[in-house]
Amino acid sequence: MKRVHLHILFWLAYLFQDSLLEFVWIGPALPGLTESQRLATGIAAAATLLIPKMLFTYFMLLVAVKGLLRDSRPLWQIVVESAIALMFSILLYRIIFNYYLDPYMYHGMLKRKPLLDLSHILLAVMDIGFVSGTAVILSLLRSQLAGKEREKSLIKEKLETELKFLRNQINPHFLFNTLNNIYALARKKSDKTAEIVMKLSKLLRFMLYESRKDFIPISEELKMLDDCLELEKIRYNERLTITFLKYIDNDTQFIAPLLLLPFVENAFKHGVSETRFESFIHMVIKLDKGQLTFTIENSKESGESNIVTDNIGLSNVRRQLELMYKDYHLQVDNQPVVFKVVLTINLNSHATI
Repeated sequence: MKRVHLHILFWLAYLFQDSLLEFVWIGPALPGLTESQRLATGIAAAATLLIPKMLFTYFMLLVAVKGLLRDSRPLWQIVVESAIALMFSILLYRIIFNYYLDPYMYHGMLKRKPLLDLSHILLAVMDIGFVSGTAVILSLLRSQLAGKEREKSLIKEKLETELKFLRNQINPHFLFNTLNNIYALARKKSDKTAEIVMKLSKLLRFMLYESRKDFIPISEELKMLDDCLELEKIRYNERLTITFLKYIDNDTQFIAPLLLLPFVENAFKHGVSETRFESFIHMVIKLDKGQLTFTIENSKESGESNIVTDNIGLSNVRRQLELMYKDYHLQVDNQPVVFKVVLTINLNSHATI
């Protein structure tokens, strides 16, 4: 329906413009008519001559242009058909002008020319060519813009799907160890079993449901990290020291969900779990006027390589940062006995997918 309205608007605008031209050019040649009669004659003449113009225009739009865009027919065939359609439109234009407009609308006051007079044929070509060319250009422009919008929409859907996939990647290593810990506590009939199951349930619920949101308050993200740390502490007892310092000036500041969790998982999986002696994880998070700084460092075995390599967790979070924020910096420092990550983000620099 919208396309129909656009077509009607186009032809009304062209009719208005053509009526003014008829009034300005032909009007002075009709001395016996008043100004209003000349204007009415110009409108009627312009409307009558729309017939051959519309026929050729819609032939170009519906046959020639579609054939070219779809590559459904040979180019030479489209060119020949267009030439035939143009000649037919010119002939119809001249017939209408010579045998209807001149004798009935202009009352024979214009000097009649032969039907196939060269100057009038060229005038018909320019008249028909102008409106049909304008319509074709507008149609191609609209198709191009629509194609770009479809492309943008597809890219947006692809990136949104990728982001959801990244957020929904629950670390099976973390889940497996937590379930083993719960099993061990249940065998001992520990009073902590119910509490741990509840924490795991809340964490999984957060991962499944809160991760669907684009942004959540930072207080919810920190609560989820606290629960995660509590679950991990179960299997390390006294040999693991965890510190988590928080300096937050606004706990309602929004942040992308599950953005910080991969760093915590990485510290346990590739640091603490591979350390045989006392180990540590130190975390500091600062938020000042939307500027977030998150630092996490963990102990590691001294014999490990100092070359920084992106594992799945770090690659995951790098990609999330690219998709979600314009202003961020991620620094990874692999020292002999300490692995350190420093992340700074302007939480107000949301990227548009």
